[in-house]
Amino acid sequence: MAEEIQLVVFLLKQDDMVSEYGVPITQVHEIIPMTRPTKLPQSPDFVEGIINLRGRIIPIIDLKKRFAMGNSNITAETRSVVVEVEGQTVGVIVDEVSEVLRLPTDSIEPPPDLVGGITAEYLTGVGKLEDRLLILLNMDKILNDGEKAELVEIAQERS
Repeated sequence: MAEEIQLVVFLLKQDDMVSEYGVPITQVHEIIPMTRPTKLPQSPDFVEGIINLRGRIIPIIDLKKRFAMGNSNITAETRSVVVEVEGQTVGVIVDEVSEVLRLPTDSIEPPPDLVGGITAEYLTGVGKLEDRLLILLNMDKILNDGEKAELVEIAQERS
C-alpha cells in the first residue's frame, strides 16, 4: 500500500486561469464562509483584517494578494481556510474549496523554481493526479518571520 497524504484542495482564479492548491488536512482547523474582516491600519497589504472566530481574534490573509495574483473577489463560493502557521491561527481567503482528497506520496514531484509567479519557497511540491496538477503549499512559509511576529502582535492587541 503506497503512502498517501490527505489534502484540502482549493482554487485561486486569475482572469481565465484557475489553479488548484492543496494544504495538508492536518494544518487546516476549519473552513468557514467568508465574512467581512475588520480592517487594520498599517498592516501589510495582503492582510485583509481580523475576525472574531468564536471568541478568538484571527488575522485574515488574502492569498491572491500574497502571491501577487490581484485582489480576491468575494462571491458565494469564497471561503476562509483557517490554518495553523507555526503556532499562529490565520484565516486564508480562497476563491473556492473544491474537495478533500488523498494523494499518493509517490505522485508528488519537487517544486519547480517558479509556478505561476509563486516562488518555490512557498511550495512543498506539485501533486500529479490523473490530468490535474495540485500545487502543494507550505503554510509555514507563506509568511516571513517579521510578518508572523506582526500578526501575533495584531491578534494580541485585539484580544
